[in-house]
Amino acid sequence: MKPPKASDHVAEVLRLGLIEGISVRQIAKRLSMARKTVRKILGRHTAPPTKPAAARGSLLDPYETQLRAILDDVPDILAPAVLERLRPLGYTGGVTILRARLRQLRGDRKSPEAFLTLHFAPGEAMQVDWADFGFALPGVPRRVSAFVAVLCHSRQMYIEFTLSQSLGSLLRCMERSLVFFGGTTAIDIFDNMKTVVLSHTALATKFNPKFLEYARARGFAVRACNVRKGNEKGRVERPIGFVRTRFWSGRRFRDLFDLNAQATAWRDDFANGRVHEVTGKVPSLVFAHEEKRLLKPVPATPFNTDDVETTGVTKMFRVAFDRNRYSVPWRLASQQVTVRASDDTVALYLANKQVADHPRCWGIGQDIEHPSHKLKLLDHKPRAAAGALPAALAPLGETGRRYFKLLAAGSRSIRRETLRLVLLVELFGASVTASAIDEVMQTGHVGAEYVEYVLRHRRGLVPQPAPLRLGVADLDAISLPEPDLSIYDNLTPTPMTRDPGPPPGNASRDEEAP
Repeated sequence: MKPPKASDHVAEVLRLGLIEGISVRQIAKRLSMARKTVRKILGRHTAPPTKPAAARGSLLDPYETQLRAILDDVPDILAPAVLERLRPLGYTGGVTILRARLRQLRGDRKSPEAFLTLHFAPGEAMQVDWADFGFALPGVPRRVSAFVAVLCHSRQMYIEFTLSQSLGSLLRCMERSLVFFGGTTAIDIFDNMKTVVLSHTALATKFNPKFLEYARARGFAVRACNVRKGNEKGRVERPIGFVRTRFWSGRRFRDLFDLNAQATAWRDDFANGRVHEVTGKVPSLVFAHEEKRLLKPVPATPFNTDDVETTGVTKMFRVAFDRNRYSVPWRLASQQVTVRASDDTVALYLANKQVADHPRCWGIGQDIEHPSHKLKLLDHKPRAAAGALPAALAPLGETGRRYFKLLAAGSRSIRRETLRLVLLVELFGASVTASAIDEVMQTGHVGAEYVEYVLRHRRGLVPQPAPLRLGVADLDAISLPEPDLSIYDNLTPTPMTRDPGPPPGNASRDEEAP
C-alpha cells in the first residue's frame, strides 16, 4: 500500500477541522500528525463562506411602535406594567422577553455621561448616609446600621453604629456628629432616606417637616441628591466602602457598645489619621488647620431628638412601639397616648402627663410590663382573679389553688363558691376542708355543695365553729372566765309552808266594803 500523499493529509485536516469542527488535538491523534502541523494547515485556510441565517422574529416585533411610545411617556416603567398594556393588544408572550427588549430599548437611548469633579470650600458642606451591615450582633434580632457623616472639604469622618434608622436615631446621631466636629456646615447633603426626604421628583423635593425643623434649629440648609445619582454623594459613599473593607472585615465584638467603642478608636487612630487616597492629605490635619475654624457654632438651644408616636392602648393595657409592647396603667385601656423614646428609655404620656416609663427594649416581640400597672385590676375583674386563691382561703394551701384554678375555667359563681368555702373552713377547719376538696376533685367534680356533702354525710363531721373574731387585736385578745351561776341560787326566796293570811290592815277595809 502506498503511503498517503501530503495533499491528502491537507484535505483531510481541512475537512475534519473546517467542516466537521473537530479539535486540533483530535485531528492530530486521528491522522498521527503533530498538532503544530495541524494548526499551520488550518491557519492557511479559512472556512468556506456560509449563508447567514435569517434573523429570527420575536413575538414583540408587532408591538415595537407601542413599546417605544410607552417608554417615551414613562421612561422608568416596569416590565409587568408594560405587559398589562400589551395584553389587550394581543401580545401572547411572557414577561422575560419583554424585560430583555425594554433593556435593549433603554440602552439605545442612553449615551455616555460625563461627570464634573465637585469641589467644596472649607465648612461648606457635609454628606450623610446610612449603611446596612445586617444581623451582626450576637443574640440581637435587629439589623445593624452605620451612620456615616463626612466633611466634604477635609474628608474628616464620623461613624456610629445603631440598631435603627428611625428619625429619632438619625437626629441623635446628627447631634453627636455635630459635637464631634465642633460645629455645622452651611449645607448638609443627604441621600433620599425617608426620614429626610418624603418625595423627590424632577419638579420638587418634599422634605420631612420634623427634620427641617431640626435643620433650622441647628442652622444648616438641607439638600437631597437626585435619584440614582451616586456621584452626587461620593464623599460619603467611598468612606462607607472604606469602612466595609478596612474596619468591618474580620471584626469581632460582644455588643453594640463594644462595636461603637472599636469604631471610635479606629476612626480616631486610623481613618482620620491616614493619608487620603484622593487628596493625598491627612483628613484630621486638614480639618484642624483649614476647616474647623470655618464651621458655624452649634446653637446652645436643646432640641428634642426622641422618637415620637401617637398610638392607642390595647385592652390588655399595652402600647405597641418599635415591634415590642409596653404596659401602661390598666385604667388607660382604649385611650390615646404619646410615646417618646430615646436610645435608653420609652416614656408614655397621656396629654402632657407622663403615665409610664420603661427601659427601651432592642429585641423583637417582647412584652415589657411594670407590676404597678395592674394593681387593683383584679378587684374589677373577678373572673380574672378567679384563678388565684382568695386571701380568706389561704389556709387551704396548694389544694385550694388547684381547686380555684379549675373553678376559673367553669361557669360557676366564684363569689358564691368563695363564701360557702369560707363558711365550711370556719365550721370544720382548714385541713379537714382541704382534704374534702381533694376528695371531691378526685371524683372529677368541683363545687362547694360536694365538699359540704363529704364533710357532713360521708364523714359525719359535726360543725365546730371557731371563736368569733372581730379583727381588732386588743379585742380578740380579751379572755373572759366562765361565770359562776350558783350565786343566783341564794337569791331565790324560801318556799312557804302555810297560808299567812291577808296582810295586816287589809281585813278592816274588806269588811267595811259594801
